Order: sequence, then structure tokens, then C-alpha cells
Amino acid sequence: MTFYTDRLEALVSATENDPFSILGVHPEGVENDKQVFVARAFFPDAISVEAFSLEDKSIGSLNKEHDAGLFEGVVDLDEQQPIRYKAKYADGSVYDIADAYSFGPVLGPIDDYYVSEGSHLRLFDKLGAHVIDHEGAKGVHFAVWAPNAQRVAVVGGFNNWDNRRHPMRKRVDTGVWEIFLPDVDAGVSYKYEIIGPDGNRLPLKADPFAFKSELRPATASIVETPTERVWNDSEHREFWANADARRQPISIYEVHAGSWKQHPDGSFYSWDEIAEYLIPYVLDMGFTHIEFLPISEFPYDPSWGYQTTGLYATTARFGDPDGFARFVEGAHKVGISVLIDWVPAHFPTDEHGLSRFDGTALYEHEDPRKGFHPDWNTAIFDFGRKEVVSYLVNNALFWAERFHVDGLRVDAVASMLYLDYSREPGEWIPNQFGGRENLEAVDFLKQMNKELYGRHPGVLTMAEESTSWPKVSHPVHEGGLGFGFKWNMGFMNDTLRYLARDPIHRAHHHDEITFGLMYAFTENFVLPLSHDEVVHGKGSLLNKMSGDDWQKFATLRAYYAFMWGYPGKKLLFMGQEFAQRDEWSEERELDWGLLEHEPHQGVQSLVKDLNHLYKTEVALHARDCEGDGFEWVLVDAAADSVFAWQRKAPDAPTILIISHFTPIARNGYQIQLPQAGIWKELLNTDADLYGGSGVGNLGEIQTDANGLVDLNIPPLGTLILKLES
Repeated sequence: MTFYTDRLEALVSATENDPFSILGVHPEGVENDKQVFVARAFFPDAISVEAFSLEDKSIGSLNKEHDAGLFEGVVDLDEQQPIRYKAKYADGSVYDIADAYSFGPVLGPIDDYYVSEGSHLRLFDKLGAHVIDHEGAKGVHFAVWAPNAQRVAVVGGFNNWDNRRHPMRKRVDTGVWEIFLPDVDAGVSYKYEIIGPDGNRLPLKADPFAFKSELRPATASIVETPTERVWNDSEHREFWANADARRQPISIYEVHAGSWKQHPDGSFYSWDEIAEYLIPYVLDMGFTHIEFLPISEFPYDPSWGYQTTGLYATTARFGDPDGFARFVEGAHKVGISVLIDWVPAHFPTDEHGLSRFDGTALYEHEDPRKGFHPDWNTAIFDFGRKEVVSYLVNNALFWAERFHVDGLRVDAVASMLYLDYSREPGEWIPNQFGGRENLEAVDFLKQMNKELYGRHPGVLTMAEESTSWPKVSHPVHEGGLGFGFKWNMGFMNDTLRYLARDPIHRAHHHDEITFGLMYAFTENFVLPLSHDEVVHGKGSLLNKMSGDDWQKFATLRAYYAFMWGYPGKKLLFMGQEFAQRDEWSEERELDWGLLEHEPHQGVQSLVKDLNHLYKTEVALHARDCEGDGFEWVLVDAAADSVFAWQRKAPDAPTILIISHFTPIARNGYQIQLPQAGIWKELLNTDADLYGGSGVGNLGEIQTDANGLVDLNIPPLGTLILKLES
């Protein structure tokens, strides 16, 4: 009983693209009114193969038809069904395994329909590697989208990385290739071997839907069983699901998980170790949210995770995915939310990743004018391809569902919105209307936000968008992009530019502080002092401040209190809460030893107190995104570099903030306050306990009947006052 030589040679040479038509169990005519079934299997180096039912009943022996290891024989079956083999080898060993090619497909026509339509919102349950029970056996179902491939095979530790052993079945309607491998379990590494449409064999590819990956520099995917944990964070999630985030205190501690703390030998903490130290620290410091730089798998440490090759896998640097789930749950138990940076704008061109995945520009644009990012030498996702949009939208849903993350900070949104971003004339392609707007990316962002907010109430999305694109944080049905918040890059740039100036020159640049209020309520803003401001030669925040060391510390303290009193949610990158002196590097942990010195202790104490005030004083947070919560009290004192404003909220005491950015004390400074009465001094950044000079008002001030008062304004200081009566 032989079959066609060319098909046999294709199997042996790993070029056969329809293996299920050859291997497995097949009807082969009728004898004595009974259907005859033939089994074919490929076992390189085996000397004999015997077939068994799944119940371990012998059903026949197979003959060796090709020296490479192809076996064939009649099996005693009444119907086509899954079977097992026992293959013997010259050393006496026996390999017992069910026949993958005797099992039917796992995916069905409903999956095909929704995949083809681009509307499948459970792709992470269908594609990738999943441990399942199928037709009486336990194993792993592998599925990968590669529509232009001539052939796809899964290789890994279970088949000695032999590309001949497990070629996959193609679902023609979708371009998805699948195979169920019985007796394979979680923990094994694997990749896909793909022959492109030109017949060339590609470098082995990691799984775009892998839930776990090897630790770099290794790049294989790992079969991972998703966590079955019973989450104990319902109180936290219910609170945010029923809250208006715009009117809640949100103070974000931005963290690079690999360098917040490290072991003495420079190795990474595990998620459990990070949780042990980071969660109590953040709780004590009063931050409400932790935001991690990207934690999806990525190959190159200096990219900080912003060039990811595995959007569905938590990086192996900090342990297994369940470790991250435990971290999130631990944070939620004490009321801390967890955000992650998410990068749907671009991806690296590492050969094991998404780049030219099936031998064609599958996830990216073919034309480099749309598909190549000149700033980062990366590929840009093809937002006009429904399967790519589905891949990304599903990923956003995945993090919210599987890991209960409270939100996504979406990186590089501006680079997505503009076709000419970082491009010269002639280097970009206008849209259908001749404009520079990337309409496909706009539609993707709207869809992502609609699906995420619709399915996960309480989730937050934040856009890093550095231009004046309208309505970034407005609902889609109102013509917006649908984000919950937008980073206020203008606030960061203007204020840091102002504070880098010598104080004698600040009077001439007063508008660098006041201008931001012209647009402060056009979006729901987050005020970001992020990692981007303390890398690539920019220096630390402390060293951005003008003046000698005392002035730098005083200015930084005044700036922090200014920012916590300014409308908008707050974000501070790790290390800046204690005035890290050196520029941040991902290669080493923060300079925690600085906290042995009083000036650094003072800044840390100040940030802690600011977070406490921000949470407890309703007027400081409840109208962060609404103009009726802010009013200038003194806006034109440019010669003195003094600014004063009030923060208001219904049924809450008014809060007054006075900031001064010259190094002289202004004693007896007359100012007209919005209301007459006694104003209690809640915070003074020049207080002794923060490392200041102690200029103040003995804890309170009292106006005359008209609201006039002579007060002492400290040098390079900010006062926060509360109307008592």
C-alpha cells in the first residue's frame, strides 16, 4: 500500500502543505462489505510502529514505507477516529503518543466568520497555544494567522524542533493554520516554521498570541495555561466601575520594573519581590496608581519595552504571567490601581517577531512610506487591515480581562495620527482626501476605546499625544477619539522651560506658566513628569532647576506643590519623588542611598504630604478637568514671579495656591484673596521639615473684611491654604 512519491518526498523535505490529507487515519476502499482504514505516520529513526485505540487496544502494525521514517498500515477500526502509536527505536526506547493527524479541527465556521469579518473579540481564546481536551485526548491546540504562507509547521521541544513532524492544517477562508497536538502540555517552548509565498523558508517565528516567552536572548514562545485564579479584588473594581474618574484623585507613580530596585548582582526582582516592596511604598507615599513602562515581551533592554515582540506575553524578566496577576491583585487589595504602557503604534523588525510574518507585509504596510517608522527604525501596524486591528483591539481587552489592569497608557499616539509624522515632503502618502491625517489609525483608536470601555467599566485609557489633535479625551459619539485622559505635554514643556531659566529672567517669561490655563480644560489632562524627561542627556528633574544646590531643591519642591495644585491628574516618574540627582538608566536601580541625606528626605516627605492633601481636599481633585474648579487670584505679578489661584468644588472648602519662583523672601506681600476670613496654611514647601528656610505665616493668615492680607511668601516656595472661616 503505497502513496504518491511526490507527496512522500514533500513530507520528508518539509514542504507538504496539506498533511492532513496524507497523515492520520483515512478510508481506503471496502473489503468484505467493511470500510478499510489506513493509518500513516511520520517517525524519523523509528524501527517499528504499532497503532492503538485511545483506549490502548492494539489495532495494527505499520510498515516502514520510506527510510526517512514514514510508516503506513491497515488499522482495525469501524470508523474514522483518533488513534495512538507506539514507536520503537534501535536503543530499545518506545515513544507513545496520540496521532495529531487523526484528530479533527478545533476551530469552526463561526470562528472563521468572525475572524474574516475582523470582529472576533475572543481571539486570545482561539489563536496561539491552548491546553485543551479534544476528542478524548488532552493536548495543545496551536493556531496562527499566516494567510500568504505556502506551509506552516509548529516546532518545539515536543518534536525536537523537527520541521517535518508537525505541519499544520490551513483554514482557507481565514488564512489561519491550526493543529491539535495530543500529549503536549504547558511549559514546552515552540515557534512556527513558515514557508512564504515565494517558496522561501523564513526564520522561525514566535507566536503573536503567545502568553509566555523565553527570557532574552532566547526568543521562543512557551505554552502557558492562563491563570485560573479566583480574583479577590471585586471591591476595588466595583469602585472604579461606578466612579467618574475625572472627579477622583489620580496620582500616578510611573515605574520601570527592571530598575526600581535590583538585587545586589544587578539581576531583576520577580513580580512577587516587586510587590513586596513597591506596593507598600506606593501606599505609604500616597500615590493612587502605579503605571509600568511596557511589560509585554521585548528583546532589547534599552528599548524599555517600547519595542515589543509579544503583545500577549508578560516579559520573562520578572517571572511568569501569574506573578504579574498576583501583583495586580495585591495592589487592588490596598486600593492601588495598576496601569500599563501599551504600544500599538509600531513594532521592531527582529526576525523572530511580526515583521514580514508570513513572508509578506502582513502586520505592517508594504510601502515604507506608511509601514516604516524613521524615528525608531521599526515597522508600523497596518491599521487599515481588519485582522491587524482585531489583533490589537483584542490585546487591549486581554490585559483588562486576564490581568485586571485598570488602564492603558497608549504610547506614541501622535505618530499614529499623522501620516507625515517625522517625514519630509515626498516621504508620506496623503489620505483619500489629500490630508495628513491617518484616518485608519483614527478609526482603530476609536474602536479600541469603544470596545474597552464598553466591556470593562472602570477601565482608563490615557493618550500620549503631543499635538493639538481635537477631542482626544472626548467620547467617540461626540466626535472624539474616546480616550479617558490625555497627557498634557504642553504643561510639562512650558513649566520645565520656565524653571530652567535664571530667576532674574523669569519675569519676562511669565506666560510660560499662565498660558497653559488657556487650554487646561479642553481635554481631561494628566500632568506628566515622566521617564522621557530624565533620559538621553536631559538630566534629572533636580538638575533641570536653575541655581545652586539649595535653589535647585527649593525650586523642585515649589514646582511639585505648584503641579499638585494645578488642575489635572498627576504623574511622577520613579526616583523623582526623592530628587534623584543622576539621569535615569535602565541598567541600575534608583539611587536609594540619597535618602540618607536630609534634602532628599525633605522632597520625599513633601511628595507624600502632597498626595495626602490631593486625596483628602476635594477641591484639589474633584474639578481637575472642569473650568469651574479653577480661578486666578493673581495672574499678572510677572515682576515678582508670583502666581496665585484657587481650586473649588461643590460643598468643599476653597483651596488657595500661591507659588513664587525667585530666591528672595517676600515678606508683607499684599494680596487680595477671593474671600475674607482665616486661611489655614496646609503646606509650605519652605518649611524646615522639607529642608526649607522656614519662611511662613505661623500656620495661618487672616484677611481684613475685604479679603486683603499681607503675607509672607517664602523664597522659591509654594503655599497651599484652606479657607477655615
